[in-house]
Amino acid sequence: MSGGRLRLGEPLDRHTSWRVGGPADRFYLPHDLADLQYFLRHFAVPPIHWLGLGSNLLVRDGGLRGTVVCLAHGLQGMALTEPDLIVAETGVGAVKLAHFAARAGLAGAEFLAGIPGTLGGCLAMNAGAHGGETWSLVEWVELLSPGGELRRLPASAFRIGYREVQGQGSDCFVRAALRLTADAADAVQRRLRAGQERRAATQPLQWPSCGSVFRNPPGDYAARLIEAAGLKGRRIGDAEVSPQHANFIVNRGAARAAQIEALVQLVQNEVRRRFEVLLIPEMRVVGEDDDV
Repeated sequence: MSGGRLRLGEPLDRHTSWRVGGPADRFYLPHDLADLQYFLRHFAVPPIHWLGLGSNLLVRDGGLRGTVVCLAHGLQGMALTEPDLIVAETGVGAVKLAHFAARAGLAGAEFLAGIPGTLGGCLAMNAGAHGGETWSLVEWVELLSPGGELRRLPASAFRIGYREVQGQGSDCFVRAALRLTADAADAVQRRLRAGQERRAATQPLQWPSCGSVFRNPPGDYAARLIEAAGLKGRRIGDAEVSPQHANFIVNRGAARAAQIEALVQLVQNEVRRRFEVLLIPEMRVVGEDDDV
């Protein structure tokens, strides 16, 4: 290994956007991709959990066994390899990638400025905003297996759906090529800023959250259904359905993961009771319950 850092019992509330979650038995911060491959081959204790910025993740209060690998630490490479092709490692933040593309005079990635995760998270869930989706830009990806093996696949090797990607198995996306469209840099930057201003005006960015909790059901909006069910402002402890945007559950200070998970289930149950619509979470729930 060269430069990577291994921590034992690392509290995951430091690494998730909800600011909740118990400890990881082993938590690895790779120096770069080669270092990560070496670590996986020789030192990692399974199961392996891949983590970016923790913005689409609810880690339960009992934490995670095995090894958590934080890609947002070391996989930060990004370059313009052709006039309209960006190749980026998946620890790069989506907002950073959107600004890089805008400065290069490339359009199509502006929506990424509204997503508070990494490129890796965007690939794993086909993240989208304002009509754009991640996989509409992807030409190829590289994946890393829990055993440290690297492979490159074209976008056509995966089944892509709304907030869903199939085909990666237990592997992790570590690099991707995004094909964009040339445009005037100032025009792209104006659109990007307009999207960020719209997000700041409509979303509760002052509180820890995971972004949108639920997928929009066909022909409708999760936020509309939650608001129509009278759930804005509903709380369990310090977990609250945001009064500003009903599809956000925020941590008002000292929420525990169990309280957030219970509030997610309450919202699902109430919307299903009122409207016969089952809301599907965008975020993933991982880890073990706290015995305390």
